Formats: sequence, structure tokens, C-alpha cells
Amino acid sequence: MRCTSYSTAARYNISRLLQSLKTSVKAQSFRDTVYAQYKEEKQAPKEAFYFPYGAAVFWGFSEEEEKNLVASLKEYEVESLPKLEFDEFTFTYGRNMAIAEDEIILQNKNPLTKLAVSHGLAQSVKLSIFEETVQKTIDHTQILPQNLARRGKIFLSRKEISQKMGELFMERNFINLHADILDIPEFFWDHPDLEPFYRRTAHYLDVSKRADLLNKRLTVIHELFEILSSELNHQHSSRLEWTIIVLIVIEVFIALLRDLFHVI
Repeated sequence: MRCTSYSTAARYNISRLLQSLKTSVKAQSFRDTVYAQYKEEKQAPKEAFYFPYGAAVFWGFSEEEEKNLVASLKEYEVESLPKLEFDEFTFTYGRNMAIAEDEIILQNKNPLTKLAVSHGLAQSVKLSIFEETVQKTIDHTQILPQNLARRGKIFLSRKEISQKMGELFMERNFINLHADILDIPEFFWDHPDLEPFYRRTAHYLDVSKRADLLNKRLTVIHELFEILSSELNHQHSSRLEWTIIVLIVIEVFIALLRDLFHVI
């Protein structure tokens, strides 16, 4: 059977989404996550989990059904992503929970077990968004320290440097504001017995290692920000120095005109 995770927005209006789902399917919330069960006659129920940070995990749906569900999320999205992120797995049931080669084995059909695993899947797909954002930012700005190393200066105007600083600040701030979603979910305060399922999923997807690497890349962005800030201050100081030099030259020129030629 098919299991997929999507990230489509910075966040969802989760309360509105819950109220809307309740009018058509069985739906309830577990802390800030919405669970929905879609059941058709003579078919096994299909389940979905919607997370407030703009991620959704679907269990047992066809690809076409998922497309329809993702499209229906549009009206509840806040800051929709230009391109959604997507991960695909298969799942089945067995004696013990396991995950390998993108196959998830669940030991029971309890929705809370699926929710525990879904937390790890949702964090991973959201982390992919952060990773892509940071990498693009680094790729677009890595020429700047290279220029500084080769030629001793950054060949950008004050306006261009200010714009780059603004872009770096926005990217770093966006990720810092959402970084808490990578912490162990509060759901497990109420269900500590389910935490091993989450940890196994997060370990398989390298969530912790990837989060550490993301933090290192954020440090690189911070250093780029500092380089640009220093260059901006240097340009400002250089401009002041040249202004002072020009004023001194003018003053000397005026003095020469006055003392030697009695023009002034």
C-alpha cells in the first residue's frame, strides 16, 4: 500500500481545516495535528494527518486521490510554496515495526501508531524544504566571498549589497522561525509508548543529522551576512575618506588662489 508525505505551505490554518473536514469525514485533532479518516463502502479506510507547519501524510490513497486532497488544501494554506515537496513509501503490517528501503512495516492498524510514524515523515519532508532553500541561498551568494578572496573586494554597489543582506536575513529568519518543528513533538508527552516508532522513522530518514547539517549551513549564511555587512561598512568608510580628501584638496586649492594669486 502507498504512504506519502507532502509539504505544500509554510503552515495551514489547522482549525479551519478541522472544521471543514468534520462536515464530510471522520476527523479529530491530536494536539495541533488533524487526523482524518476517509472510508468508502467495502474498502479499507484511508487515513490522512495534517500538520500545522504545512505538511500532510497520506496512508492508503491512490496517486490521483492524493492530488485531489493536496488541491483541496489550497484554501487553508498560509504562504503556499511555489513547488511542493514530496516523499513516497509503501507500507504493510507485520509482527514488529520496521522501516527499510522505503517500506514501512506497522505492527497494528491503530491510527496513533500511524501518527507516530507520520510525525517523522512530516518532519523529514519539511526539512527537505529548508535544505533546498538554504542550498539555493548559498549557491547564489558563494561568488561573493570568492571575489573577496581573489580580488580583495566585492564588486557590488551599496544598494546591491543591502539587497543581498536583506535576502540572507529573510532566508535565515524564515528557517529560524520554523526550526522548532524539528524537535520531538509534544504529542509524545501524552503517548510516550509511541515515541520509539517516531524515533525509528526519524533515524531512518536521518532527521537529526540533516538538522545538524542545516544548522551548519545556517552558520555559513550568517558568516556571509557578516562579510556583506563588513563590506558595506568598508564602502561607507571609503566614501567618507574620499569625501574628506576632496574637501581638503578644495580647501588647499582655495588657499592657493587666495595667497598666491589674490583671487579670493
